[in-house]
Amino acid sequence: MVTRIGTRMRKTRQKLRRNAREKGKIPLGRYFQTFEKSEKVGLKIDSNVHFGQFHPRFHGTTGTITGSMRGRCFGVVIKDGSKSKLLFVHPIHLVKQ
Repeated sequence: MVTRIGTRMRKTRQKLRRNAREKGKIPLGRYFQTFEKSEKVGLKIDSNVHFGQFHPRFHGTTGTITGSMRGRCFGVVIKDGSKSKLLFVHPIHLVKQ
């Protein structure tokens, strides 16, 4: 059996690329976003910030906020096939739906 070489961020060059308008300084309002319980959010990785990133396979999916927080990260429940998974994501990687 062949083993995979590299980390979990391999093959993400196109997925995590940013447009020219998105490059540069990040607004502070994105850091301090607040979300209510059972609110729908979209998962979008901001490649400038590595803290609180989730696995790139979940990039572009929609989840719901749970009431739990770990430090500055929100708990987000997503559907992965028939399973539901709990991710802890920094608010900079979340977009309100």
